[in-house]
Amino acid sequence: MTAEQATGRLVVVSNRVAPISEGEPAAGGLAVGVLDALRAKGGLWFGWSGEIADGPVVPRPARNVGPITVATIDLSRTDYDQFYRGFANGTLWPVLHYQMGLSRFDWDEFAGYRRVNELFARSLASLVQPDDLIWAHDYHLLGLAEALRAAGVRNRAGLFLHTPFPEPGVLMSVPAHAQLVRAMCEFDLIGFQTEPDRTAFCDYISRQAGGRALEEGRLEAFGRVVRSGVYPIGVHVEDVRAEAENPAQRREAMRVRKDLAGKLLVLSVDRLDYSKGLRQRFTAFERFLQDNPHRRGDVVLTQIAPPSRGDIETYREIRRELEGEAGRINGRFADLDWVPLRYLNRAFPRAALMPLYAEARVGLVTPLRDGMNLVAKEYVAAQDPDDPGVLILSQFAGAARELEAALIVNPYDEAGMATALEQALEMGLEERRGRYAAMMDVLRRNSLDRWRARFEADLGA
Repeated sequence: MTAEQATGRLVVVSNRVAPISEGEPAAGGLAVGVLDALRAKGGLWFGWSGEIADGPVVPRPARNVGPITVATIDLSRTDYDQFYRGFANGTLWPVLHYQMGLSRFDWDEFAGYRRVNELFARSLASLVQPDDLIWAHDYHLLGLAEALRAAGVRNRAGLFLHTPFPEPGVLMSVPAHAQLVRAMCEFDLIGFQTEPDRTAFCDYISRQAGGRALEEGRLEAFGRVVRSGVYPIGVHVEDVRAEAENPAQRREAMRVRKDLAGKLLVLSVDRLDYSKGLRQRFTAFERFLQDNPHRRGDVVLTQIAPPSRGDIETYREIRRELEGEAGRINGRFADLDWVPLRYLNRAFPRAALMPLYAEARVGLVTPLRDGMNLVAKEYVAAQDPDDPGVLILSQFAGAARELEAALIVNPYDEAGMATALEQALEMGLEERRGRYAAMMDVLRRNSLDRWRARFEADLGA
């Protein structure tokens, strides 16, 4: 049975539900892919409302936006602190990104994580219909299928993990690793961004959980069979380029071009997070200016880093550190008519970013670890085919498994990144076009539509 043949709806479950208005585009990434699927066949999107309840937590009334039913629930202050700030982002997020030194563990917070997964499951139990397919997203909901089964829900359920999945030795730094993996195996299908992520999960199952690999990505563990697969998330290539050329959005880009006055733009766009390698990137840019004095006054690095999880101290520390580093580098190299590093700690509308991508001679995407990184793909898709820019991409981003024609760098190698910057700025038009064409072929093959269709079909099979 294919997804198209399935009679039930698609039920999407995520930590947050993106704001949806009929006839308006989604913000991007996950929201775009999910909304395409829901609009095509109708369905339900369920998740946290983003609100903290003062009193008893009850599901909010569902509302319909075209063919999509949107249902949300508040969290109590305790649930928010233990589930979201605690285990999900204080324990899981750093470990999934190989930052074990930033992870902390508390059994009460793990209990809160399980409690919220159970809260979601109980709320869903009254909403799902017998033939619905349930598609859960990301690290917040690793325990959802286990909680659904306990609530009596037997629908086919799949999980797509947007983050990396770490090697067994890294995952085992979480004291509750065995409970987590057992819970994950209650899903019928688990999707990963890359083959190394899937392999890491399979290694854990075979070496730590007493399971074994079967054919076609299936795994036997804990008395049941779960299917695993690789589904690299993509972008709508033509839509990105159309947004980059949209006259209504190009005003900001033209202002930037005028302000640059002929200087070359190196652009980075990241959520403010320690996994993005921002400090290492700033240091590499400083090394680039030090090693290439002829570039001083000629190149500007613009780093857009919207604030993230500002109620978590680790993130406040990152913000303070980056502000200090930007000031120090500018103090060292700036001139009366040139500021080398522009650090913008605020959000820009996604549509406004696409023309900026197209203006940048270099897209600098160097996370320390990333599940995929759609900025890299959007940067390439936004380029002018006649005069494209150059993508510099971390070897630890999932996108590096596909965009091999980018300049691939190690984000821990300050000198190597500085060298790659000079190589990108020196690169001739013919080579830039060739690299761009190769990456666009990959983006068109692994589009957002294909990501969604493959996962949905495999879940319904």
